[in-house]
Amino acid sequence: MRVLGIDPGLRNMGWGVIEVAGSRINHVANGICRSEGDDLAGRLLSLHGQLTAVLLQHQPEAAAVEQTFVNKDGAGTLKLGQARGIAMLVPAQAGLVVGEYAPNAVKKAVVGVGHADKAQIAHMVKVQLPGVQLAGPDAADALAIAICHSFHVQSAGSLAAALAKAPA
Repeated sequence: MRVLGIDPGLRNMGWGVIEVAGSRINHVANGICRSEGDDLAGRLLSLHGQLTAVLLQHQPEAAAVEQTFVNKDGAGTLKLGQARGIAMLVPAQAGLVVGEYAPNAVKKAVVGVGHADKAQIAHMVKVQLPGVQLAGPDAADALAIAICHSFHVQSAGSLAAALAKAPA
């Protein structure tokens, strides 16, 4: 299964694609969509176009996006939410179900603790995907989101298989 992870951002939207086969996870690609344009609508449109190109090129079968956390700057949170809308819209337009994960859940799945910093996340992504060349911290976060989603999908699959085998 090919999984696309997306780290939403209005200036830089990180993305990462992994291939999952059983318990094996392999890096496919990662990068950053950098918004272009002078106004919010133009920037969102540029992110939509770039992320659509990523989907067309890498053909993921699943997608996951980090949930927005609310910070002290309400206007900044709202703008991030609009970028997150693009991050969810593009895979949905391709017919994919989009998983959503809180930042702490992603960090806990990849690093083992829910309050890891960006350097720790990048390090553990490199450990889990040997030889990966990260396009930047946003791409590392996106790969972490994809890894987190793959763990949850595998856990759900294992649970469903166990329940199917259980006596009625």
